[in-house]
Amino acid sequence: MPRQGSSAAGITWDLTDLFASHDDPRIEATLDECRRRADAFAVRYRGTIHWAGSPSAEALLNGVKELEAIQEALGRVGTYAGLLYASDTGRIEYQNLQQRVEEQGTDLANRLLFFELEWLGLEDGAAQSLLREPALAPYRHYLETLRRFRLHKLSEAEERLLNEKDNTGRRAFGRLFAELTSSLAFPLETDGQVRDLTLSETLALLYQPDRALRRRASEVLFDVLARHGLALTVTYDTLVQDHLVMDRLRRYPHPMAERHLSNEIDHEAVERMLEVAEANYGIAQDYFALKARLLGLPRLALYDQYAPVGGPLPACTFDRAREVILAAFGAFSPVFREVAEQFFARQWIDAEIRKGKHGGAFCSSPSPALHPYILCNYTDNLRDVMTVAHELGHGLHGWMARKQTTFNYDTPLTTAETASVFGEFLVFDHLLREEQDPAVRLALLCGKIEDAFATVFRQTVLTRFEQEAFTRRKGGRFTADGLAQAWLTANRRYYADAVELPEGYRWGWSYIPHFIHTRFYCYAYVFGELLVLALYRMYREEGATFIARYLALLEAGGSDAPEALLARLGVDFRDPAFWQKGFDEIRRLVTQAKALAGEPRVLRAG
Repeated sequence: MPRQGSSAAGITWDLTDLFASHDDPRIEATLDECRRRADAFAVRYRGTIHWAGSPSAEALLNGVKELEAIQEALGRVGTYAGLLYASDTGRIEYQNLQQRVEEQGTDLANRLLFFELEWLGLEDGAAQSLLREPALAPYRHYLETLRRFRLHKLSEAEERLLNEKDNTGRRAFGRLFAELTSSLAFPLETDGQVRDLTLSETLALLYQPDRALRRRASEVLFDVLARHGLALTVTYDTLVQDHLVMDRLRRYPHPMAERHLSNEIDHEAVERMLEVAEANYGIAQDYFALKARLLGLPRLALYDQYAPVGGPLPACTFDRAREVILAAFGAFSPVFREVAEQFFARQWIDAEIRKGKHGGAFCSSPSPALHPYILCNYTDNLRDVMTVAHELGHGLHGWMARKQTTFNYDTPLTTAETASVFGEFLVFDHLLREEQDPAVRLALLCGKIEDAFATVFRQTVLTRFEQEAFTRRKGGRFTADGLAQAWLTANRRYYADAVELPEGYRWGWSYIPHFIHTRFYCYAYVFGELLVLALYRMYREEGATFIARYLALLEAGGSDAPEALLARLGVDFRDPAFWQKGFDEIRRLVTQAKALAGEPRVLRAG
């Protein structure tokens, strides 16, 4: 049931572009057709890719196109099952569909696995000769990317076995985490009544002006998580150990290596970026001292870091959020507005809050043949406007890359945030230009600074925690105390003496979905935020001449390596000086906040 009182009640997505319902007979018919095509594909192509003479470019191209078509059809079913499940993780029909599709998807992946393995089995000379063929140009990057994993693939029998076991292994633990965290109730007393809140609603209270309410929300958050600490700890322990076992079997040199290959970036470049981020922690600590003064506190507590300052921000209905986002996007480019309008008008967004719904927010872009879908939990505050803008940025990226094929559609995580963070900045600048009250302007500015901190500094902290957790797991099973120590150590380097960390924060790691579903995802947020800070500065300096090049970047999707695509915009992400430019932009925002804080009309809140 939707949560009462939210203006987003009734704002749910229409998934009928995919299938009519969880029991739509077309779902099974699509899976049957995929199985038929997969079997015919195996008869036609098994043994024709990896052989002494190597395949012709035409044969390889035809195989890739047929494989792509099968996977696009299978992806349609998988996307539908996943979106239904995210909409209500507690509904048994959706759970069953998700698991059935997952299992059948594994079976189909196993039937098709030979093609990739045969391509990887080709000697480098033969493969490079084929990649130079003009006919394969549309799939060159896809085929090159596959070969990055050549040294880490196992035999077909081993790969098939691992795929099967993952359904009762890491995927099962991922489902356990999703269903557990979505079902948690956080009892909080407000106005003399105790309400059971969802995780999303509880986290949203940490942005409220009432300090006592923020403190109670923080306490109940960690109290409830602690009561489920055994399940959360064992889940994470199992997934980390599974990862380490797979690294050993696949001969990866360290736990981040597979993610780096997927992200098309090297370990050294990532470490340089993280080191630059850590060297700039002082920007945040300086700002936290400013915020403590604005709130009239000797020092911030953790639950104060997102408290509003300056003038109180008005509540923002979902309809108003739509108006603001469309105006901001339209000022940048008519294309941005036209695409965004479709998401609102055609029910491609699920925004209402309800029990059992997946927490947080995401955008799913199934394939170039379909449109993206957005899930969020809209709580009527201005921060949620930025969240919707962020996810709409992802949606715009997916929509604009539709000229690519399915295999060239998705970007690696490193550039996945290019449009999402940019969309946030467009909306932020629009709100700041429209607002005349310096107190409210300060509130907006501080909110944006804190969002940047959350995306750059906090994600650096999360990455460092993951690195430490994996190191510790090599020495034995996780304990709650051991994870707490690793978590608090990483956080104290960031917060230092500027922010007091409560005892309950030892469980702060336990509800982060990226640790469960996409390990070492978090550094991609750092990459994306700093990249966009640099790109947005280029937009401010160049104006209209920048827009065409930026749109071309989005249209390129994943058709080339990030390094090559970004080079067209003059970006060299291996240079530490490039990352420092992003932090210089963050420092500029903090300087603006200090100037506004000195104006006599700025009010305290919190």
